[in-house]
Amino acid sequence: MDYLMKTAAANQQRAREVIRDTGLEAAWRAVGAEPNLVGSLRTGLLMTHRDIDFHIYSSPLRIADSFAAMARLAGHPRIRQVTYNNLLDAPDQCLEWHAWYADADDKLWQIDMIHMPRGSAYDGYFEQVADRISAVLTDETRRAILQIKYDTPDGVKIMGIEYYQAVLRDGVRTYAEFEAWRAAHPITGVLEWMP
Repeated sequence: MDYLMKTAAANQQRAREVIRDTGLEAAWRAVGAEPNLVGSLRTGLLMTHRDIDFHIYSSPLRIADSFAAMARLAGHPRIRQVTYNNLLDAPDQCLEWHAWYADADDKLWQIDMIHMPRGSAYDGYFEQVADRISAVLTDETRRAILQIKYDTPDGVKIMGIEYYQAVLRDGVRTYAEFEAWRAAHPITGVLEWMP
């Protein structure tokens, strides 16, 4: 196994340890919500950006329940910061939470939790996107995505779906090609695409 695959596998393992250590899933279930993993951890494409994504569903969604789950999570000694946005009136129809967890090496992991009501516009959508991406990956496209992610400079914010669309749909294979692809495909809002 080469360096890219080893790094991705190690990051997957560490991310799952963060989830277990924080008790994140139990915190949400305790308020009657259903947490679902989405994003690069679900697809196996987590590389250098330490980001864990969950979509969380409630019926009904009560803001107080969301705060109760986050209070439990925020009480963990390794959680360094939490932010909140109420987007229930926006097209996303969600409460957006971000938490930063410092691991044993003091590296920060960003945990994104999007809490939405059952039946809302994106209910189950990003889980389906992640599963479709996983289903169509080949060894060659997995390696291309991991390499481009690895070559992305620190501090550059790029949505995972941009990598996947560029590689899987449009045949991009290098970071230079990816930069040109991004310039030709600017993103505004939520990128709705699945293979």
